[in-house]
Amino acid sequence: MSLINTQIKPFKTNAFKDGQFVEVSDADLKGKWSVFVFYPADFTFVCPTELEDLADHYEEFKKLGVEIYSVSTDTHFAHKAWHDTSDAIGKVKYTMLADPTHLLANNFEVLIAEEGIALRGTFLVNPEGEIKVAEIHDNGIGRDASELLRKVKAAQYVASHPGEVCPAKWKEGEKTLKPSLDLVGKI
Repeated sequence: MSLINTQIKPFKTNAFKDGQFVEVSDADLKGKWSVFVFYPADFTFVCPTELEDLADHYEEFKKLGVEIYSVSTDTHFAHKAWHDTSDAIGKVKYTMLADPTHLLANNFEVLIAEEGIALRGTFLVNPEGEIKVAEIHDNGIGRDASELLRKVKAAQYVASHPGEVCPAKWKEGEKTLKPSLDLVGKI
């Protein structure tokens, strides 16, 4: 069964953000767009390249009203240590969620139980708490924040324009489609 259009499950966890330890729960997400970016572990190889890419695009996400939550099965203490010792992770201003109990990784169906780590999973959650984008990658395949931004813009467009859909490679300002009988077989 797909997670698309399902409600995120309740959670409460510790996190590291802006040099502070904070607590984050599902209630904090209500009324805004959120992106969850699961990654295997702190102090690894592909992960810092992805989190740095997100950090480089964070202001663009914030302008769209989107909060980023990176998630690994590490503790918030490990997130702080990584932030303090890595130039790439030192750029991160968004919230780094701790998931040592594996609740979030299980809720989003990305846990590799025998290893105690998460697959690379990316989830876009709308202001009503519904998952609108769900992508899961093998841990050797890194993600691209620019492509995620495009998908966020498409999801926000579709949400605010009922009856319209965004075709492949759609970019903000480009033509959308209005599914109808007239389009069948003409695209």
